[in-house]
Amino acid sequence: MKSEKLGSSTSVPEVTNVSQHGFWVLLDEREVFVSFRQFPWFADATIAELSNLERPVSHHLYWPTLDIDLHLDSIESPDSFPLVSGARPDKPLQRTRSARR
Repeated sequence: MKSEKLGSSTSVPEVTNVSQHGFWVLLDEREVFVSFRQFPWFADATIAELSNLERPVSHHLYWPTLDIDLHLDSIESPDSFPLVSGARPDKPLQRTRSARR
């Protein structure tokens, strides 16, 4: 009986530094910077929330406490992914009227 081939190995991501502008995540042997300006969902997060980070597959990061998941391409090339959440922390979310009658 043969075992199935193992998937590619991914290291555990680690938040290495946090500043007023964003935070750095160590992935394999490189660091990526996550800017609070580009990713405002992280701006009010605690260090514990930022550090609770998973890497389900090599190109994907997930923060379960914050329920945020990002593709690495969106971090490395944010200008290629122009959609940004319209939610603002200083303004409560409002429901829109349903189109149903």
